[in-house]
Amino acid sequence: MRILSNMSITQSNINPVIYVAAAALRRDHLLRFDFLRRHRILFSRSPASRHLVADNFRSRAFSTDKTEPHIGADAAAKKLPDKPSICTADELHYVSIDNSGWSLALWRYNPSPEAPPRKHPLLLLSGVGTNAIGYDLSHGSSFARYMCGQGFDTWILEVRGAGLSMQKTGLKDVKKSADEISERMETAVENATNEVLPVEQQNSLEKSDVAVFNTEPPGTATAVEESRLVVELTETFMRLSERLSGFLSETQSNIMFAKLFDQISKLLEDSSIFERFIEIRGKFSNLLETRQNSGIASQIRDLSQRLVDVVEEGQRSLSPQLFDLQERVTTTVDDFQKQLDLIVKYDWDFDHYLEEDVPSAMEYIRSQCKPEDGRILAIGHSMGGILLYALLSRYSSQGRDPGLAAVVTLGSSLDYTSSKSALKLLTPLADPAQALNVPIVPLGALLSAAYPLSSRPPYVFSWLNDLISAQDMMHPDLLKKLVLNNFCTIPAKLLLQLTTAFREGGLRDRSGKFFYKDHLHESKVPVLALAGDHDLICPPEAVHETVKLFPDHLVTYKVFGEPEGPHYAHYDLVGGLLAAKQLYPCIIEFLIRHDSVQEYEA
Repeated sequence: MRILSNMSITQSNINPVIYVAAAALRRDHLLRFDFLRRHRILFSRSPASRHLVADNFRSRAFSTDKTEPHIGADAAAKKLPDKPSICTADELHYVSIDNSGWSLALWRYNPSPEAPPRKHPLLLLSGVGTNAIGYDLSHGSSFARYMCGQGFDTWILEVRGAGLSMQKTGLKDVKKSADEISERMETAVENATNEVLPVEQQNSLEKSDVAVFNTEPPGTATAVEESRLVVELTETFMRLSERLSGFLSETQSNIMFAKLFDQISKLLEDSSIFERFIEIRGKFSNLLETRQNSGIASQIRDLSQRLVDVVEEGQRSLSPQLFDLQERVTTTVDDFQKQLDLIVKYDWDFDHYLEEDVPSAMEYIRSQCKPEDGRILAIGHSMGGILLYALLSRYSSQGRDPGLAAVVTLGSSLDYTSSKSALKLLTPLADPAQALNVPIVPLGALLSAAYPLSSRPPYVFSWLNDLISAQDMMHPDLLKKLVLNNFCTIPAKLLLQLTTAFREGGLRDRSGKFFYKDHLHESKVPVLALAGDHDLICPPEAVHETVKLFPDHLVTYKVFGEPEGPHYAHYDLVGGLLAAKQLYPCIIEFLIRHDSVQEYEA
């Protein structure tokens, strides 16, 4: 192993406020009800996606620089009229993964004609819940522009759920959605800059977005309301028993079912109808456990009608303080439906990125650039580097060529057990039941909401800045852009898999049986692993935990930062003020050294 810097690193203590904030984020009502109800856009319903099958997908592509649609990697691409304003790349390409319905955005930066020609294109992969903007904060502070300025045909992949990637496939739909996403991202910056809405306006928005079901005098329920509740219940249980079977295991389905009925039970406790409700609940439970396909719809409708009849009887007979029982049950079911929608909409994990998104992007880049040996160079920041490590491990275990000429990782590791990483705050989501309670973490929206409190007096959340950038290492305007535009919504399912990196053996696949660390010693791809001395998310000791597994002659390890400063935090490795002077040349030297056609030793 080549260690370019082996300085002693003193890990800064994590601010106790982080733990307080994390505890708050773990509360179901904060993530699921208070925040998400204010942002109903996250609740838009979408049809249930089909299961993603790893080695059984095709990719299609279209871009801003071609003229014809195509199927397959070597056909012509489709030209978009123009790029959305948020995209600052030279070209915007899309690769569609047919089996998932996702179109993945690829930002392309053409190599400078004044730079020496390079033999391999360069792929950049971003961190968890981030998009391409982190690599291109401004024309004068752009990792991507620096790389293309050195002659590399540079591409940034936005994986599913990030940035301009979307669940659309047709050209017109993709163009329209890209413009809408771009507009929303820019509006989010304006809203955060102009402070959050006053409380009374937020309350007004909430009220205008919540339907009122019970407009009759207390004790009455219209036929329309009863019919609506039957439909809602029937649809909910049908989805739970059949349509969600491809997304939730039987155990998870039972957890979801129990949660809904526990919420309804609380409304009926100490009432005369409680025993009848328990009887219906038992029949629902038996029906859902059998998962019968024949006649299940009619049985669910019958049971839904019986439940509504019980609720309607309780509506007339319960004490006055529960006169709105009909509305409460309807609201409970409606909220539950929205949670199911979120689980379906955000149904992907780390392995989907690894097995579908990254290979599709690599295949498309090779088809466009046609490197002589069929390989590309790759740089990954944070989770992007984890993806590259996992790719090397997976291909090594199969004795296959990963198609990579060389790899650079920035603040990445497959095993965080030996470090004091701030990401340990995510470990409560390692419980599958908790992941169902909080199906998503709207990281971008949360950071945007917290930004005014971290950047202005009294600096309540100033500790957030320490997680992102060390003191005086990022221009305030660029830090603002990074916080407000770079982060996205993260599925709890993705975090659930990533938390295995904090357990013995490190990160594993979704089955829990394949440990990505186990085959790195078999890799034949040169690796440059960089760490930041003040990186609270991926400390140097975590980076070294993975680095030491590679053959010594193939890996180079360097820690950036000096005892007296300057220091490098997590995002300073990509966009810090001194990165272009101190860090980028190290990467360029490594890439140029390995930018040659080599024979892969199987």
